[in-house]
Amino acid sequence: MLVRVDFVGNPYIGVYCAASENLMVVSSTVSKRMAQKISRALEVHFVQTTIGGSTVVGALVRMNSHGIIVNDFLTEKEERLLGGKNVLVLPERLNAMGNNILCNDNGAVVHPGYDKEFLGELRDVLDVEVVRGTVAGIKTVGSSAVATNKGVLCHPHIRDEEKEVLEDVLKVPATITTANYATAQIGACMVANSKGAAVGSRTTPIEMGRIEEGLLLY
Repeated sequence: MLVRVDFVGNPYIGVYCAASENLMVVSSTVSKRMAQKISRALEVHFVQTTIGGSTVVGALVRMNSHGIIVNDFLTEKEERLLGGKNVLVLPERLNAMGNNILCNDNGAVVHPGYDKEFLGELRDVLDVEVVRGTVAGIKTVGSSAVATNKGVLCHPHIRDEEKEVLEDVLKVPATITTANYATAQIGACMVANSKGAAVGSRTTPIEMGRIEEGLLLY
């Protein structure tokens, strides 16, 4: 299912929520009714929280079916809300994990600034191959693309060699698109898994068609 929503007029919903195949984490500022609407589209249960008191949880959390990556701003109460199990809390200079990590259950592509030790820790908790990369020359790969177990949606200026890396590591086909009326930073505009997606309210019918096709949401 694909739904079009906004958070009190803000169509950049990917900044405020993150999802895997079985969980959605959404900002505590989002209405419960809206959180329920998105969770129904993705067929997951959800938790509402902040991360270190911040509401931009989509920018600060990245997860797949195996684990959750979050920065060390996380409080004990917030960690309990996330489930506590397979939550990797890492002190890191590049701490916006949602912006800097792109992953599904097959692989992960991450900001080139992460060191080898960090890549190893990601590999352990996400249980996937992890490589450094860019999307359209942009290091914040998590905000420039969206990956599920069926497909990856990419910034329209992605280079051929970058696209090949995404397809090789994530093991799904890559599709170029925009959202929210020609916004290239698609990760900021939506949240998705293999069962459904929610996109910002400014997303056009043509963009919605590309998103449905790229994520095989038929």
